[in-house]
Amino acid sequence: MNDTLNTGFAERLKTAAAAKQALLAKFRPTPAQADPLHAERDALRAAEQAKIREAHAEAKAAKKQAAAEAQEAIAQAQAEAEALALDAVRGARKERKALSNAEAKAKRDAKYAARKARR
Repeated sequence: MNDTLNTGFAERLKTAAAAKQALLAKFRPTPAQADPLHAERDALRAAEQAKIREAHAEAKAAKKQAAAEAQEAIAQAQAEAEALALDAVRGARKERKALSNAEAKAKRDAKYAARKARR
């Protein structure tokens, strides 16, 4: 064997351990540099999210308002329909009363005429 380097067993173990440490050092994470624009980007992202949340809240409020208006329109239409039905019932009742009153008057007039005819 070529012994010109004069390496012994302990020296070879030391060299192998150093090589292994160098190989492992490649895979260790290196300290990252702090991004100087990180705070600015974070503020921009927060502002964007706030705008999106506001837009969603407005859309939700508009949708809720439209649903409430539709519900109110339905209730108003039902109330109008009920009022019309009630007016129709009242009109029919008034007609019946007018007819019965006219019949009663005609009956009274007939009795009066019969009484006058007897005298």
